[in-house]
Amino acid sequence: MYRLAAFDMDGTLLMRDHKIGGATLNALHQLVENGMILTFATGRHYIDMKGILSHSGINGYLITGNGTRVCDVEGEVLYGMDLPAELVEFVLQTPWQTRASIHIFRDDGWFTDCNDPALLTAHKTSGFQFQLTTLSALPLTGNHKICFIASHQELIELKTQLEQQMGGEADFCFSAVDCLEVLPRGCNKGAALERLSHRLNLTLADCMAFGDAMNDKEMLSRVGLGLVMGNALPQLKQELPQLQVIGRCEQQGVAHYLQHWLSSPHLTYSPEF
Repeated sequence: MYRLAAFDMDGTLLMRDHKIGGATLNALHQLVENGMILTFATGRHYIDMKGILSHSGINGYLITGNGTRVCDVEGEVLYGMDLPAELVEFVLQTPWQTRASIHIFRDDGWFTDCNDPALLTAHKTSGFQFQLTTLSALPLTGNHKICFIASHQELIELKTQLEQQMGGEADFCFSAVDCLEVLPRGCNKGAALERLSHRLNLTLADCMAFGDAMNDKEMLSRVGLGLVMGNALPQLKQELPQLQVIGRCEQQGVAHYLQHWLSSPHLTYSPEF
């Protein structure tokens, strides 16, 4: 019996209106009633997530910033990892051949020099907003991650530049098709969930997890039961062919799976696409 359920947010729980659907919320509450520990593992900032969960009337452990922070249900930071100061300085001072906008995430918020109101659409539920600033004026320490936002093709080309220049000093992942993240080396949702599980006297074998993007890969591949959304990026499905594919986010596929798991775990699951 699994004892912890970890959920990605965008493309997994959050629908097009950036809210958790009613059927999914009911299923999450049923998990809690059955003694399951809820964990929300996301690229979003802690402030953003607290707003979303408060609006949804649900709570749980939080893995935010793609593993850069792990917090308990009261908001206490259990684990944190930041980018090295010299790497932040290098990224900000290097004239990358790209039109991508740059975004930096710290404990006190989201910072950018790109004033694009369209970026706020995904955060309307929580009210989380970027703070316009001169990026070079930010402290070099205390930075969780750096995000580049542009078209996918442009980011693929940028990723090649970053890897050539920085080698093994950082990790890179696509948290969305239009968002490339620079993360501390070894930092991902899977590693963060392992640390949280250990703190809760569990192992990853005691966990189930749901996700749809490449920043979910380590988490999905390492837990006892990894479940891939029907709307997941093709690359994720290709790299994790051994995992069960369930329904799509817009059809509240997580709720559909959990209702089956809670009522008939011994029967073969058939997703509704």
